[in-house]
Amino acid sequence: MRQDAIGTRVLLTGVLILVITINAAAQQPYSSKGLKDYYQQYFPIGVAVSANQLKDSAQTALILQEFNSLTPENAMKMGPIHPEEGRYNWRDADLIVNFAQQHHLKIRGHNLCWHNQTPKWFFYDGNGKLVSKTVLLQRLKDHIYQVVGRYKGKIYAWDVVNEAVADDDSQLLRNSLWYQICGEDFIAKAFQYAHEADPDAILFYNDYNTEQPQKRERIYRLLKQLLADGVPINAVGLQAHWSLNKPSTENLIATIKKYASLGLQVQITELDISVFTSNDERIPAAAAEQRQAEQYQRVFEVFREFKKELTGVTFWNLSDRSSWLNNFPVPGRKNYPLLFDQSLKPKAAYWKVTQF
Repeated sequence: MRQDAIGTRVLLTGVLILVITINAAAQQPYSSKGLKDYYQQYFPIGVAVSANQLKDSAQTALILQEFNSLTPENAMKMGPIHPEEGRYNWRDADLIVNFAQQHHLKIRGHNLCWHNQTPKWFFYDGNGKLVSKTVLLQRLKDHIYQVVGRYKGKIYAWDVVNEAVADDDSQLLRNSLWYQICGEDFIAKAFQYAHEADPDAILFYNDYNTEQPQKRERIYRLLKQLLADGVPINAVGLQAHWSLNKPSTENLIATIKKYASLGLQVQITELDISVFTSNDERIPAAAAEQRQAEQYQRVFEVFREFKKELTGVTFWNLSDRSSWLNNFPVPGRKNYPLLFDQSLKPKAAYWKVTQF
């Protein structure tokens, strides 16, 4: 966090704390070179964005300086883009795609099938009863054909199925309405439809806690079975919503190796590192920022080591100003999980990531 003042007052978990800024690494001069340039020989560096951010000159300037790939954070999810049967809302998605094309940025599509943010109408008929498997799969096919087809040749990769594996170690798949109505078939069908709509797109299964050993094993089993069944899946996305103390370097390395062993591309798709520990421990802000910087440094060392297996790293939003972790999972709690602060200035973590 490069600042001219000696300290900055921030509100963290309801307590006013004086943050002493920071170390020499955080005070380096900020040049025109961006993350995309530091990692030019490694992999694309992306960021999730909203349409509103692309209407703000300061944020668009930072995006263009630092990143060479965009992911629509919410604009392409089922709820926002297809809120009612027969009606699509293309405005925000089109704006993001047009911006990316104008500035020669890669685009990842996110996402086509998810238990969350699926409009209720997908699952119910006019009488309020659950639809049949045949009806639901037809609705899924129509949705994917429309969305993927609209951006064919513009979006190079899609998160096709998002978070289908259960958190419960005794279950393979989440007990969502997708699963209740279709069984496991909805997963293979979603990939089939996406491939039919754009045969050249790279198709991802995307999930969180991918580096936790038990869930990692279940995701691996699912992916291995999909490949054995001839499903057109090309890649796995590791969401990477991490904390000050997880994942360990050993778990992260094991995770990348395991998924890559299937012959799949691997991407870090939604990276942020909370200033809280995985058990929600509250520590002084200055110490949290330093530990965050060190954690970013560790994970990027692993990323660089596996540059042949990793085909992209995407941050889940631009700055601490707009992170989804503000108010989640604790209402009213501010988080600071990204490389740029609320004033869009690089933090200590930025220099740990770029100075290697």
